[in-house]
Amino acid sequence: MNYSDRIKTFEIKKNPLILGVESSCDETAVALVRAGREIVSEKIISSAARHAEFGGVVPEIASRVHTSAILEATSSALGAAGAKIGDIDAVAVTKGAGLLGALLVGVSFAKALAFSLGVPLIPVSHIRGHIAAAYLADKTLEPPFITLLASGGHTAVIAVEDYYKVRVLGSSLDDAVGEAFDKVARVLGLSYPGGPSVEKLAREGKNCVPLPKMLSHYDGGEFDFSYSGLKTAVINYVHNCEQKGLAVNKADVAASFQRAAVDVLVDKAIKAALNSGYKKIAVSGGVGANGYLRERLCGLAEEKGIHTVIPEKKYCTDNGAMIGAEGYLQYLKGNFADLTLNAQAVVPLGGE
Repeated sequence: MNYSDRIKTFEIKKNPLILGVESSCDETAVALVRAGREIVSEKIISSAARHAEFGGVVPEIASRVHTSAILEATSSALGAAGAKIGDIDAVAVTKGAGLLGALLVGVSFAKALAFSLGVPLIPVSHIRGHIAAAYLADKTLEPPFITLLASGGHTAVIAVEDYYKVRVLGSSLDDAVGEAFDKVARVLGLSYPGGPSVEKLAREGKNCVPLPKMLSHYDGGEFDFSYSGLKTAVINYVHNCEQKGLAVNKADVAASFQRAAVDVLVDKAIKAALNSGYKKIAVSGGVGANGYLRERLCGLAEEKGIHTVIPEKKYCTDNGAMIGAEGYLQYLKGNFADLTLNAQAVVPLGGE
């Protein structure tokens, strides 16, 4: 019986041990997750330091690092768990979105491993993976709830209506918030990745640089975002000061930008929760690691009687555990792939 035919005969186990594989950008991440909520072990090998030399992610470098690191990450995760390769009940892998070459490394590895072990191969949306990180942070969490997705590639407010149905309430019309952080960091001469660098500098500054209010004259969706104008305003402010021979207080610029970028995220997430009546907000994506965002959201949510679920910072950024968590949900539905599975550079925000 070939692998495609075997998909129809796979037995759904009660507490499967799922290997989650993530390689969408600059982290080679592998984790063992039990029944979608328990992280048994994990390993993340990052190439961020190498990309920092170039001021941003270089796709070719990312792909090469994934190729050399993925076996090491898998062996390390298995070793930390005291598990054998044969203990794996299914292999979940990020199919997209992300850098195509980087994704292909993970998908190819996962296909080969699933085939050799004779276990299910589970394709996972990177976006759904970020949403599922909340289940690892709060093992009692159940839908419905609002997810604030804030990363380098996506910014959105999403209603998670049940484990499989999500509804995008609003998203960025241009730049994602994480992308804006990176670009502002570059203008200020800060290191990559931009988010942590801007946050660190912002602690030394004041919110005193006038920046435009996002979408102040926009008649579209009330939960949409736009970071292009804010980013451009920062660039123009810095350049104008330099042309006039004025000193630029970079800490004040960082603090003002961070406040403008984050406040709108928090305000719209709170409003979505109140409008929906869900009274629960989860945060996902790398910008969810931002300390100001975490503090402001928790403070305002508590005032409104809204429960917040914010993963540890390392689970806001790319990791294999979130892929294993979402992989478990797809496992229960029998959403298995055959060996024709391919990587996708783009996947819909609300799609599987």
